[in-house]
Amino acid sequence: MNTLSAGIAKFEKGLAIVLIFFMAVFMTTSVLFRYFLNAPLSWVGEISIFLLIWITFIGGSLGLKYKSQASVTILLDNVPFLVRKVLHIIGHLIMISFLLLMLYYSMKWITSSGVSYQRANSVNIPMWIPYTVVPLGFACAFVHITANLTTIVKEGEAK
Repeated sequence: MNTLSAGIAKFEKGLAIVLIFFMAVFMTTSVLFRYFLNAPLSWVGEISIFLLIWITFIGGSLGLKYKSQASVTILLDNVPFLVRKVLHIIGHLIMISFLLLMLYYSMKWITSSGVSYQRANSVNIPMWIPYTVVPLGFACAFVHITANLTTIVKEGEAK
């Protein structure tokens, strides 16, 4: 599971780099067209929002992989090792349950008729394309959390 998580994380990092690069290029181009050529590009705002949403879900998944979320650990820092390990396992099981629930409902949402026929205003692409990142992000996060859980259970480390 750790190998799969590492492979997904490598892909996510590359994808995030590409998405951030294109977002920067589009925004810079938009500013140049708006202020120097006096011809604003109407589609850049919408594409930038889609890219930012993709970056957010991919980054959130990577954050779970590397355990970089903010947390209050005063309780965990002051309990014995075994209790800390059990609390970490319970926390990871709750996160896995939440991610599976959100993955189920996001897939149901993406495949609904309301999304299937919806199109973006400026670029006229089907909205299921930008919305696909929601289940993708939850699926990747599920793999990362499951890999972290297996590490805690196998190695006995609850860091």
